[in-house]
Amino acid sequence: MSIRVRYAPSPTGFLHIGNARTALFNYLFAKRYDGTFIIRIEDTDLARNVEEGIESQLKYLKWLGIDWDESIDIDGGFGPYQQIERLEIYAHYASELEKQGLLYKAYCSKETIETLKAEGASREAIRQACQTAPSEDAPYALRFKVPHGVEYRFQDMVKGTIQFSSDEVEDWVAIKQNGIPTYNFACAIDDYLMQISHVLRGEDHITNTPKQLMVYDAFGWPYPTYAHMTLIVNGEGKKLSKRDGSILQFIEQYAELGYLPEALFNFIGLLGFSPAGEEEILSKEAFIEAFDATRLSTSPATFDPQKLTYINRRYIQTLNIEDLKALCLPHLKAHNIGTHESSEWIESLLAVFQERLEFGSQIVEHYHHFFDQPFVIEGEALEFMQSEDVRPVLEAFQRAVASLETFSPEHLKQAITDSGKEVEVKGKKLFMPLRIAVSAAMHGPELPKMMHLMGQALVLERLAQTLKLLN
Repeated sequence: MSIRVRYAPSPTGFLHIGNARTALFNYLFAKRYDGTFIIRIEDTDLARNVEEGIESQLKYLKWLGIDWDESIDIDGGFGPYQQIERLEIYAHYASELEKQGLLYKAYCSKETIETLKAEGASREAIRQACQTAPSEDAPYALRFKVPHGVEYRFQDMVKGTIQFSSDEVEDWVAIKQNGIPTYNFACAIDDYLMQISHVLRGEDHITNTPKQLMVYDAFGWPYPTYAHMTLIVNGEGKKLSKRDGSILQFIEQYAELGYLPEALFNFIGLLGFSPAGEEEILSKEAFIEAFDATRLSTSPATFDPQKLTYINRRYIQTLNIEDLKALCLPHLKAHNIGTHESSEWIESLLAVFQERLEFGSQIVEHYHHFFDQPFVIEGEALEFMQSEDVRPVLEAFQRAVASLETFSPEHLKQAITDSGKEVEVKGKKLFMPLRIAVSAAMHGPELPKMMHLMGQALVLERLAQTLKLLN
């Protein structure tokens, strides 16, 4: 059997974490088994569609590294791939079911049905009431006549056996009064016509499945294989909501902050999937090779921002200088930082903070913290500088720096070494006084690179300030 899977977003919003995970797992499943990954746009909810919603979905899927084999831009022979362009198809199949007596014209509103139910009317009585036209030109929807006493059972790749009784499902609208199909009707028809073999989607779709199976049964079509993935929850165990302000929800936000697409791909790939082994930093190719739907979690996936930060930081640490510049320069330029500095200075700035960067735009924060904070030695740092062997170290290094004709990280490293030998000090007793003397901090970036970034004049100025303080 050829594997064909689909990601079917509605353009009622932009690409968020939950949708991105659905797309990613379908993509991995297709690639793992040499199948076809399809993107179908379910855009029949015209009132809620967002301008540029489709464009944004596709743009940020591509940014994440998720490519597709068929969609609105790649015709694989199963189009159109936009539901609004498939209305004639749905009308044809609705007509077939209406002829079979499985769809009927329903004139009553949802409110009328609720009133009838509250009055204790039976399903058959409600059905009869709904089929009575109040006038000759009254608008109607087409409702699916749900059979009585039928058990719908399917084997879910994540949840195991799931079953529903048809008696738990009310007659449901297949075609709305405006002629546009509802989600469940269009989805079932499209999945069959596009030869979708496996449906991987969120568990919030489980309750939609019996309605879709009714459509399959009505036409005698075989079911696809379903896999309903568990919810993504926040740190408190609550379903991830777009209204949850504590977590960035949209992929676009991460791109704008300077997260790496490979890192986000990696992080999302671990939301409800556990590859064999302990390693969590995995390339796209490694994910494809490792992907196994039987390893999809049966427990909710927790969105851990700290884990995302850790993964992104790991990826940033491996970047070469050109890729690091591509990530950070737009943010520096946006804040008018380094616009008049040399390329060498920019590279020094990035090299100093590369190990500490959690995302690209954070370079601005590091820059301001480094250059704009007041130079004040206090607290534990000041206490450390009270040692009697600190002054000789600072004075020796001050002389060494003043004599440097080339102020490079390599020459600074040598100056530190020479100063230590001169006063017979090494290790922490050598490096810590120098770090505190030029940065007022006990921890920070690699010392020679940091001083090179500061420049010779500022380093000498701070050494003089610190020696004056020690007086």
